Amino acid sequence: MRRDKLREPANEFFIRWGVFVVGLLVMSFGISLMIRAEAGSAPWDVFHIGLYNQFGLTIGTWSIIAGIAILAITAVLQHELPKAGAFLNMLLVGVFIDMYLFLPILHTPGHTFGKGLMLIAGILIMGYGIGLYIAADRGAGPRDSLMLVLTEKTGWKVQHIRLSMEIIVLFLGWMLKGPIFIGTLIFCLSIGAIVGFSLPQCRNLVDRLVERGGQSENIYKRKIRANDYDGLSKKAR
Repeated sequence: MRRDKLREPANEFFIRWGVFVVGLLVMSFGISLMIRAEAGSAPWDVFHIGLYNQFGLTIGTWSIIAGIAILAITAVLQHELPKAGAFLNMLLVGVFIDMYLFLPILHTPGHTFGKGLMLIAGILIMGYGIGLYIAADRGAGPRDSLMLVLTEKTGWKVQHIRLSMEIIVLFLGWMLKGPIFIGTLIFCLSIGAIVGFSLPQCRNLVDRLVERGGQSENIYKRKIRANDYDGLSKKAR
């Protein structure tokens, strides 16, 4: 097969990377809402917040540091350097989380009902952000990359590897006094179903964007036909 046929069209390249970044922005916003709700966070965020509580820096910085460590472990196990999508996922999510948490308008509600609404909104938004970045097909994030490598190396099922990772990191977060509460349980029980619902919608959206982008690009590349007319000059004869 010729090399040029394997190359991704420019419009599809930019559309998919754009959706990937938007997905990370949306997912990070959901994570930040869960953190600000103070009703329990996702297991990995419990770990990051625990590190922040014990050692300072920022939550986003610890997310990046943990991501670097996970990518390093994955690279050693896989004997291969991380993909660009995994690296950008690790870096941008940490930056975006800190960006949202620094916003003065994003503060913890003063009553339980408001915290509950913020928590549910955070989980739903996070689920759609995950759907978007996965649908962009730019590569798995650091934690998902490690999960896939461990699945390949151990022969265990994906769900068993993922559950083991979540339990270990949640235990470490608890030891570091991270925020484990009802929201943590709600997240663990619901995020799979939410992503399962959002992912097909996000894939359809990406497919439509790519198809529309291809049509917009091709309209200017077609050959001039004999009956084309620009409204100013005479018809081509």
